[in-house]
Amino acid sequence: MSAAPQRIEAGTVLFRPGDPCRGFVILHEGTLRVTLTAASGREIVLYRVSRGDICLQTFSCLVEGRDYAACGVAETALSAEIMSAADFHRRLAGDSDFRSQVFTAVAHRFSDFERLVEDVALTGFTARLARALLRLANADGKVVATHEQLAVETGSGRAVVSRQLARFAAANLVGMERGQVTLLDRDALDDIADDG
Repeated sequence: MSAAPQRIEAGTVLFRPGDPCRGFVILHEGTLRVTLTAASGREIVLYRVSRGDICLQTFSCLVEGRDYAACGVAETALSAEIMSAADFHRRLAGDSDFRSQVFTAVAHRFSDFERLVEDVALTGFTARLARALLRLANADGKVVATHEQLAVETGSGRAVVSRQLARFAAANLVGMERGQVTLLDRDALDDIADDG
């Protein structure tokens, strides 16, 4: 069965490329960020895992018996259980409710991947950055992120992010401080995001 919930500090690396899978992670609280890094060192956020979500990397590792190919970091503090691989396979085979929950979550995660591919391959950078800012903004319209972190979110380079943020600031769409962007005109950013 699942182990007792563990507390995991923000910033903890749960897995790296080449790590074996320890088991099926069930999140109760917090957010896990999963990223992929190319040989060039360029990094992109593949997806985030929150309560009720499935980590596709973990699912693939358990189903195919392979090691991780991406990196998973606790973006916030986490409360999580880790179900052993044997228990995961047993429940998947014998518990129809669990199986349905897992497969539904996997299908939702594939929808996230379709959006990621659309963003990176088919959407212009200006729209990608606007979408990222809108997605990451808190209730006060603040995005606490460096230009480097925004580059990872958008699959681009830091210099490209800096130039576009400067254009947004010149148009009074955003305000910038060190490590933070404030959304000043959400409606205009929504229009940019929709233009793709």
